[in-house]
Amino acid sequence: MLRPYSCWLLALVSTLAVATNLKGRLADAGITAVFPGDPNYVTISTPFNLRYVYQPAVVAFPNTPKDVSEILKLSYGLNWTAVARSGGHSYIANGLGGKDGVVVLDMQNLNRVTVDPTKNTAVIESGNRLGDIALALSKYGRGLPHGTCPYVGIGGHASYGGFGFTSRMWGLTLDTITAVNMVLANGTIATASNDRHSDLFWAVRGSASSFGIVTSIEVKTFPEPPSGIIFQYEWILDVDGMAKALDVVQNYLESGIPPEVGGEINLFRGPTQGTIVFHISGGWYGPADQLNATVAPLLEKMPDGPKTTITPGNYSESVVFLAGGSLDTHTAPDVHDTFYAKSLMTPEASPMSLEARTAFAHFLANDAFTTDIQWFIQMEIYGGSNSAINAVGPDATAFAHRGSLFTIQFYSAAVGSVPPYPERGFAFVDSLVNSITANSPPHWDYGAYPNYVDDRLVDWQARYYGAHYPRLQVLKDKYDPRGVFSFPTGIENRKR
Repeated sequence: MLRPYSCWLLALVSTLAVATNLKGRLADAGITAVFPGDPNYVTISTPFNLRYVYQPAVVAFPNTPKDVSEILKLSYGLNWTAVARSGGHSYIANGLGGKDGVVVLDMQNLNRVTVDPTKNTAVIESGNRLGDIALALSKYGRGLPHGTCPYVGIGGHASYGGFGFTSRMWGLTLDTITAVNMVLANGTIATASNDRHSDLFWAVRGSASSFGIVTSIEVKTFPEPPSGIIFQYEWILDVDGMAKALDVVQNYLESGIPPEVGGEINLFRGPTQGTIVFHISGGWYGPADQLNATVAPLLEKMPDGPKTTITPGNYSESVVFLAGGSLDTHTAPDVHDTFYAKSLMTPEASPMSLEARTAFAHFLANDAFTTDIQWFIQMEIYGGSNSAINAVGPDATAFAHRGSLFTIQFYSAAVGSVPPYPERGFAFVDSLVNSITANSPPHWDYGAYPNYVDDRLVDWQARYYGAHYPRLQVLKDKYDPRGVFSFPTGIENRKR
């Protein structure tokens, strides 16, 4: 009988043999790859969220869809799991597979953006980041709904949502997709659209990473709007004031506001216990002279004397402003953080109640004031009258949340953004969310946003994917029966 040490040694030798085989075959195919022990392995395998430390079996750098196919054929034959990494900003390091021993396909070399100015469409390869895309489209006077951070990769962003200040006007990033070019688990190169593999096209607009490696997306673009004015209003509020302010915003969103207005509420620690910083940051993309009339019904019901900042400009200038002053992702390095985040998507049909708003405000003004944990909260405006996000049918795509008013992100970070993340931070963030859910009606139909992914969320299947999850599992068995694309919160194969 083999001793436990002998079993471990045999497993190690077997793993090294498989890795050596993979290394040789990738080299034969002309594909650059980094393996454990290589000088740059640690840097390349470091995730955005430093709370995680994973050891990929290999990080490969394909240059073409054919390269992607070759890597997946090799992985499939060796029975290894694989995952794509676009910008690498997954909150739980799913871009590294969410575990050790995964074949990572870093898509950074697939970085072309090809614009067709006659059809007003674009083909965007998966290695692009949002800043690169905005710059490329701006040359043609076009735009796309997407987030503000220029370093975020288009791969995950478009796969699971893709919210931006223009989303009430243009929809989510995934709503602009007309076709997805991808490689399936067995290495088959395919295109999914309404006319080709329509069931797969439905699935990848909401959960693409579970079904293949996307090499590029084909999207419709939009003409740059007549203006891009960023407006910001800030108040210092007490508990009752914040509870009322949230209600004012909820009512304002349902009052018939035009789709050209979008943005978010930001909540921060107040200057004294019992207070909260209540900050509205919005974008106005209609005629410049109509901004005042558009926001007047909101301001009339909010407290007097907000700190006000109006940043006029055109659309391109507004994108640069929201990005922090630059869209260039090459001249300055991306930064890391050590954090934990949760999300909550509130139903438009049942807005936050007085009880929930008050409990939430009380927690922020007191418990969140006294903690030494760094935190902020963003309440992104998804719904309200004339929202393009909610105008899409609930079953048109795998994205399950077409009736949300806010998507709330609860974000907490370690001191100095470096490890370790404090263990008490998990309970703190849980309590933030619970202050709302525990004080809402029974069976409140809230969701969670899969781009703010949380591997501690117990009922993630229902919160992220809703009623679509069983259908997604059927398609998972069809397109990835062996579970090559397996990672935390990914679509699971059905047990047989």
